[in-house]
Order: sequence, then C-alpha cells, then structure tokens
Amino acid sequence: MTFAEPEGIGGGARAWVVRVSPRVAAAAACVVLGLGLIGGAVTGSWLIGDSGDGGARDTFTAAGGLWHSVPVDDLFPPTVDGQGAGPGGADRTWTRIGVAKDSDCTGAFDPLLRQVLAPVGCERLLRATYTDATQSYVTTVGLLFTKGDAPAMRALASRFTKENLGDRTDLMPLPYAVKNTVAADFGKQQRASWTVSVLTDAPVVVYAVSGWADGRTVDQPESAERAMESGDTTPAAQSGLGNEAQGLADRVERGLRKTVTSPTEPPA
Repeated sequence: MTFAEPEGIGGGARAWVVRVSPRVAAAAACVVLGLGLIGGAVTGSWLIGDSGDGGARDTFTAAGGLWHSVPVDDLFPPTVDGQGAGPGGADRTWTRIGVAKDSDCTGAFDPLLRQVLAPVGCERLLRATYTDATQSYVTTVGLLFTKGDAPAMRALASRFTKENLGDRTDLMPLPYAVKNTVAADFGKQQRASWTVSVLTDAPVVVYAVSGWADGRTVDQPESAERAMESGDTTPAAQSGLGNEAQGLADRVERGLRKTVTSPTEPPA
C-alpha cells in the first residue's frame, strides 16, 4: 500500500466509539441480512463463512494488517456512491480530493480524544478528505488501526456506549485539510458534524467529520446521530452534514469489511 505525496484535484497539492442505539442495532442487523446499511455505524460480525472462535481471531488479526497490504484506492475509493445516504433518502456521491500520508497519531487528535483512545494504542492512521458533488461540503474520513486486542476493543466500545462519548463536542476528530482544494480551510473551527465507531471484531476505529467547503466557522457542532434525527433544526442538521459524515463513514467501513474477506494480497 503506497501513500506517497498527497494528491489533489484540479492541479492542487498532490497529495472505527460505538454508539449502540436502536438505530445502530437495526442497521447492523440489516447488514447481516444483506439488506445494506440504512444508517448508523456497524459493529457486527465480519461477513465471512467461518463463524468459529478461531476464524474470528484470524479475521481480527488479518484486519489489523490491511493498512499496509491493501491499495489506498480500495480503502478510500476515488469516488464513493451513497445511494440513500442524504437527508430524506437522497443519493450522494463523494469525490476524494486528498489522501494524507499514512502516519502515527501524533497531533492527529485533540488531547482529550487522544486520551480516550490511548488504551488501544495507535498502530497506524489513514485519512482522506472528500467533497460532495456540488463541492458545498467537505468530509474527512479516518481509519485508525489500533494495537488493541479484542478485549481492549470491546472495553473501549463499552465505555463509549455507557458514557455517551459519541455525542461530546470535546471528542470530535480533527479534519484533514488539503491545500489548494475546497478543503484548504477545513480546520478545527470548521467542524460541524462527526461520527466515531469502535469496531469490536477488528482493531480499527472508523471516524468521519464534516463541514462547509467555504471555510465558515461552526458555533454549534452536533454529532451525526443527533443531526440526523427528525425535526432537528441546527445548521448541521438542516444542511445534511450529519448525513455527510455518517454516510461516508458507513461506506468506507463497508469497503474495509469487504476487503478483509478477499484482500488483494495477504498481510505482510
């Protein structure tokens, strides 16, 4: 897997917190049934034939090595289709405008979120930023490959659930700004909505954070789960930025799950 110089569009710079709610549980069931993910992060089993303990352990280990054994275009496709991912079931299409060089987690998270994630460690962090078809919104999606074993991932997921950490604005992920693109000004103050999902059957944390492409600051950020609730009138909700973050995170997670069942090459 090669992360060379970041890539951009149009001549620019070339370059998994489980929230177990009824919506999430229902979404996970839909995936297992092959009906697709309607909304909310998936934390269920990998879609593989062997459901025994040995098979689960093997899959957990294999998933942890995907960051260096799978091409970047498989993890973060240049174009992501989001049928029904927008408000009211509208379709979405996201175009990748930049991929960050793979890195450790130094400076990649605000201090409090870094502290919360510390028990599972950081093996490698992969990030990409996308924009919607109208280039009105920008969304960074990240894959944090941890050093945690299965019990550690379950403990972290349980903490997020019991303490409602997924709704705390002081635990928002940081965006990845891409120079000379519509995401050039996508910084801490531009974060409008976010989602974080701790996978319990793989050492991965999937997250996404969205904002406006014009660089406006956001006074009232809101988690994607809340922003997608019917009747919500916050700017993030009315603009569909919760859908942007959740929809893109869901589809990148689905791609990761699909990849672990048939990786391009065995992990090195």
